[in-house]
Amino acid sequence: MKYHIRTVTWKFAEAREVLPELKVSRNIQITDPEMLFSRYKSLFENQVRERFIVFWLSTANKVTGFEVISEGNLNSSIVHPREVFRGAIVATAASVILAHNHPSDNPDPSNEDKHITRQLVESGKIIGIPVHDHLIFTNTGYYSFAEHGLL
Repeated sequence: MKYHIRTVTWKFAEAREVLPELKVSRNIQITDPEMLFSRYKSLFENQVRERFIVFWLSTANKVTGFEVISEGNLNSSIVHPREVFRGAIVATAASVILAHNHPSDNPDPSNEDKHITRQLVESGKIIGIPVHDHLIFTNTGYYSFAEHGLL
């Protein structure tokens, strides 16, 4: 088990090398969707493909790490609960926040976005890792499923 914890920590440190635009530190307490958007929007800015990321949170809602689950094409990416929760389980996350971008700059969720969000929320309930929110990032703002009552 010690090996896995070191691997997760390494992934977070490695993210700064792979994603040089990331200029934030870990253990940032998330109090609302605007905070997550402002701290992590650099992960999504000016992307031409969809990128889906899961943020791992502690019991105090501090970001302890994250994982890029998939990078798709212009208007879709493949996401499966197995990949979303694997890292969260290994990292002993208390909860997660999901995020992906819309390169079109349209923040409204598609039917597929709504479907995968429902599927991930249900999966999180089963394994005991709640999904606090799902944010859609654009270059001009964000859409929060929690703020719109869709969780």
